[in-house]
Amino acid sequence: MIKIQAEANVPTEHGSFRMIAFSENENDWMPHMAIVAENTDFSKPVNVRFHSECITGEVFHSKKCECGQQLDAAMKYTHEHGGIIVYLRQEGRNIGIINKLKAYSLQEKGLDTVQANLELGLPADDRNFGVAIEILNLLGIKDINLLTNNPEKVKYVVDSNINLNSRVPLQIPANEISKGYLKTKKDFFGHLLDDNDN
Repeated sequence: MIKIQAEANVPTEHGSFRMIAFSENENDWMPHMAIVAENTDFSKPVNVRFHSECITGEVFHSKKCECGQQLDAAMKYTHEHGGIIVYLRQEGRNIGIINKLKAYSLQEKGLDTVQANLELGLPADDRNFGVAIEILNLLGIKDINLLTNNPEKVKYVVDSNINLNSRVPLQIPANEISKGYLKTKKDFFGHLLDDNDN
């Protein structure tokens, strides 16, 4: 069972957030995080984003995906409207950065993101959002507006003890490099994306 290991206020360019680290072990260097906007009202439906780690997009601003832009947009949204980002350490759809770079190499040869994972003998998507539900339960959150385009995340909430009040789209316009990636997200994973943006 995970539990809160540490927390502190962290000022960012998007505003001030309470950052809370969750893990089973206090020596875990890769804990999951809850990033809580300072004006969040827990008595009303809470705006929540489940966000999986993406070092290439968030840190190095890769144009292959929209992950970094989605994180920025979620921080901006929760700062303005209140809310929480549950930051999950599931790099590369939970295949890790080494396998992710191997998959990128295969994509350079013409495979799409799903084909590359399967070619490596890996799942198309190995993420598990059950830990995000566990974190919301630990924080006492019962009613949420979920910031997502991913129907799998919606299903995790619907199948949990948490009430899904609404879904808030979080769509980032495609660039020339990410267009194929977003098309695969829509066609293979069923992400709720507008055609004119991918």
